[in-house]
Amino acid sequence: MQTSGCRRATGWVRLCVGHLESAAMFQQAPCRLLRMCSLASKRHISFQHFRLLNRKYVMQFRNLYQQVKPKPESTTLPDKACVPESRVIHEIEPVSTVNPIPSESLPRSSTDEEKKHEGTSPNISAVYSESREEKQWKEIKIEPESLPDILGRLFKIKLTALVVTTAAAGYAMAPVPFDPSCFLLASFGTALASCAANSINQYFEVPFDSNMNRTKNRPLVRGQISALHAVSFAIACAVPGITLLTFGVNPLTGFLGAFNILLYTCCYTPMKRISITNTWIGAVVGAIPPVMGWTAATGSLDAGALLLGGILYSWQFPHFNALSWNLREDYSRGGYCMMSVTNPDLCRRVALRHCLALIGLSTLAPALDVTTWTFPVISLPINLCIAYLGFRFYRDADRASARRLFFCSLWHLPMLLLLMFTCKKSVVGKAESPSPAQAS
Repeated sequence: MQTSGCRRATGWVRLCVGHLESAAMFQQAPCRLLRMCSLASKRHISFQHFRLLNRKYVMQFRNLYQQVKPKPESTTLPDKACVPESRVIHEIEPVSTVNPIPSESLPRSSTDEEKKHEGTSPNISAVYSESREEKQWKEIKIEPESLPDILGRLFKIKLTALVVTTAAAGYAMAPVPFDPSCFLLASFGTALASCAANSINQYFEVPFDSNMNRTKNRPLVRGQISALHAVSFAIACAVPGITLLTFGVNPLTGFLGAFNILLYTCCYTPMKRISITNTWIGAVVGAIPPVMGWTAATGSLDAGALLLGGILYSWQFPHFNALSWNLREDYSRGGYCMMSVTNPDLCRRVALRHCLALIGLSTLAPALDVTTWTFPVISLPINLCIAYLGFRFYRDADRASARRLFFCSLWHLPMLLLLMFTCKKSVVGKAESPSPAQAS
């Protein structure tokens, strides 16, 4: 009997202890719930990708975003509960009352939402009508006066001018007599191919360009031109451009132009969101235009064409890496995989490496009978200048050094090509002059 009584007492004690523990946990539950809510709210605010995905929606519908915020009256809810019910109703009545409108006075096309806003003030009804018009589909109207500016931003007129300039430099450096008609055909065909490639590139990157400050004002992003117009313009440039290069110049130049369009649109553009190797692919794309100019003049791929392509290939790394360094936030928002974003150390090393490579390529030019030996000497100061700025960019890794390197690359390339043209080694005279054996 004593043992059974002890067991019963022990059971009651355990039951009481368990009840007290559950009560203590119940009292701590609101605190834990508040901590979890606060942590969730903090994490929600710090979600960068969520903010980027909803940025456009929030900017367009800012009124809806403000309605989600808690009202200040909720903080004074306990004091308001003590106010008599008649007084509360008296305060709410003037806000919530809406004058009934007979159904005969409403137009047939009005909806339920329009009926709700008919009795409000004229300002609210005007704002509602404007917001309703903005949500509706509208036909894009292009004025003839603004069309050249829109198309110029669509095919990136500055980049196209650089491509045509490098192609013209390749044609001028070829060891053949200058043919004006072939030069004009090659330049015009290269310009059309560049316009087509840039237009298709913008067509594919519309949803990503809208997240970047650098590209948010492009025509397709702002809706100044439709996607059908952009694709039609690209086709209208690609077909005659490749045809002109193939039949007007030579098939090799036409093949290089078509290959460059495919490489830029089908390989470089999607790789920008996958891997940092897109920078090397883009450098190949930029190195092909001077090769096209050389093949347009000679009809063959020689060592001089590869040398010009190598110079343009190496020049693009300090140029683009310095540019992307100051645009890291923009590329990150757009979701592009760039060296400056994912691997900053590699970005600076590659820029310095190719700055030094420009000195070696300039020294190689006379060895390949492209220029005289004067060219490495007179081009050494500008090559040392860009190499020094590349070293400063590698050492300091700040915005100022990147900006100086970028602006140096803008004048370095035209100066280098101009010096190369002045030191061009003429091979035409040697080919036409008879050898001593033939003269005897």
